[in-house]
Amino acid sequence: MIVPLREAVAETCGGKAGALGALIRAGLPVPDGFVVSFAAYLAAVHDLGWFAGEPDDADAARRTIEGRPVHAAVTDALGRALDELGDQPVAVRSSAAKEDTGQASAAGQHESFLAVRGPGEVAEAVRACWASLFSPRAIAYRAASGGDHPSDDLLMAVIVQRHLDAEVSGVMFTPAGPDDATRIEASWGLGPSVVEGKVTPDAYRVSADGSVTRVVADKQKRLDRHGTRLVVRDVPIASRNRPAVHDETATRLAELGGQIAAARGGPQDIEWAIADGRTWVLQARPVTAAPPPPPSGASGITAAGITGTPGSHGTVTGTARIVRGLGDFARVRPGDILVCPFTDPAWTPLLRIAAGVVTETGGVLSHAAIVAREHGIPAVLGVPDATSRLRDGAVITIDGTTGTVTATNA
Repeated sequence: MIVPLREAVAETCGGKAGALGALIRAGLPVPDGFVVSFAAYLAAVHDLGWFAGEPDDADAARRTIEGRPVHAAVTDALGRALDELGDQPVAVRSSAAKEDTGQASAAGQHESFLAVRGPGEVAEAVRACWASLFSPRAIAYRAASGGDHPSDDLLMAVIVQRHLDAEVSGVMFTPAGPDDATRIEASWGLGPSVVEGKVTPDAYRVSADGSVTRVVADKQKRLDRHGTRLVVRDVPIASRNRPAVHDETATRLAELGGQIAAARGGPQDIEWAIADGRTWVLQARPVTAAPPPPPSGASGITAAGITGTPGSHGTVTGTARIVRGLGDFARVRPGDILVCPFTDPAWTPLLRIAAGVVTETGGVLSHAAIVAREHGIPAVLGVPDATSRLRDGAVITIDGTTGTVTATNA
């Protein structure tokens, strides 16, 4: 049931773990770890009869998994595997059967946990990853990505890796062709700030000739580990508008991205981190939908309207619906345009009915932007003060290719 990460393959350990295992075998820098394979999940739910597709009551299925203790044999195996890693915090991350494929990324749809320590806590995190297979957001994502899923789609493995206390982290998209550039987003601290769109990151483009262009963002917050907790801290004022990585580091990241793309056989969406001066690869999956070109100017207010970062191609006109949290979900109607501080992965069900998305923070390589592109929904990201500048109920037009937002009426 426990597989060394180096030996992981997608058929028994899911797409995310399979990709990391392949990268380790190719000699690329991936943190040490192991995988709780599909076999452990199947043993945990073998008597529940969910092997003909989605369960009739997915919420009940999730609650059933959450309410069952992890079998003692699995906990004991976790303890032995953790002993081999050493007494240190770990990252616990989902690796579902159809996650991180060329057809669907499932970006941010299943659970992940950082700074977990000890067999008992790791077992609880593993169980939560299993249960997240039937979370509302995962179900909505599967429905939007292809409807019914056969039994061999609904399997969950779990990666357990050494936790990295990253000084800088981010996401990188490798080039789609010889004339394309590597796109990199970076910010201070741990990666969830960038991938979850809770900070607007620095954006870099590294051309094939090695030249680097960058747009430095005002990075006000960072996420760090404090013991076994994750804490959000203010970035010192002197560092907020300082580049998270130098151009030379961006060039090295692009070179690493090229090696990963070569090993994986195509353009890759890569999560990376720099800890103690060393660069690590945390995830690599195929790019499912290319982002729009970067904007030519800075975000803000212009004569043409409000501008941000182009996040997902297309133009749409609809009713602006200000969404600041779960309490606003019931107000969203089909065809509305979500206007929000950022989009949490739990908001995926809204992306099935929304016509477009506008956010105040976030980058083009964040989970929400990836899901919007997969669903064909226009998105404009990093629009300053969007929730106060745009009136709830106003008719607006957003252009996700150019990054503009225009109010049609006041």
